[in-house]
Amino acid sequence: MTTVVKIGGARAVDPGPAVTDVAHLMANGEDVVVVHGGSTAVDDALSDFGLEPEYVESPSGMTGRFTDSEAMDVLAMAMGKVNTDLVATFQNAGVPAVGLNGVDGGLLTGPRKSAVKVVEGEKTKIRRGDHSGRIEAVNTDLLAAQFDAGYVPVVSVPMLADEGTPVNADADRAAAAVAGALDASLVVLTDVAGVYEDPDDEASVIESVASPDALAAAEDAAEGFMRKKVLAATEALEGGAAEVVVTDANQRDPVVRALGGQTGTRFDPEAVA
Repeated sequence: MTTVVKIGGARAVDPGPAVTDVAHLMANGEDVVVVHGGSTAVDDALSDFGLEPEYVESPSGMTGRFTDSEAMDVLAMAMGKVNTDLVATFQNAGVPAVGLNGVDGGLLTGPRKSAVKVVEGEKTKIRRGDHSGRIEAVNTDLLAAQFDAGYVPVVSVPMLADEGTPVNADADRAAAAVAGALDASLVVLTDVAGVYEDPDDEASVIESVASPDALAAAEDAAEGFMRKKVLAATEALEGGAAEVVVTDANQRDPVVRALGGQTGTRFDPEAVA
């Protein structure tokens, strides 16, 4: 059994409970890949360099980071620091871990999006100079080599574009690509309990998404950053993932409880049938 754990990069996400759960899964003979974000660290680093973090909205309503050449340099540096710190946390917890980014060994590859459509006011415009990409391939042989050697791969962006250029990619969708390629279970850890039917009501967690109609309802209910997580869940299942659970990183045993169906919003393969 293989599990992919995506640890969110927001300041409110505590990786500690996930680290403990990964140690538990490894002790039980399971292969685990950790994929992490770094949104807060990147924003902080950009500010340190006197650059303003820039987020844009696509015509479909998705919000994402616009990454020009300067921002790309800072992003690569900041994500490297986050990756190193997280690997050290795993090592200190007795979990053999190895840090990888998507460029290493061509782990995450696909086409670059040098121009993107963005919504500004009531107009849709083309913004050029973006350094981001869409992951289309995962080097599973590289991950299998880490499993065989007894390591937990700790993966981050950037990815490697077809033209050989490191570019940004969304971490949730990177985790989805990895989970799909490995036919794995994906646990997406964030700072809320799951997808809310009513975004203003924390008690309205959608527990199960097991049909196309339920998926459409979850897509309609999701707002803000959660829209990207629902998209990632869909892409993971379409790619071959066994299941996806979106849940709170800061609870007790978040990964183990998610895999046991005790917490979060669970997306089943039937949702994309």
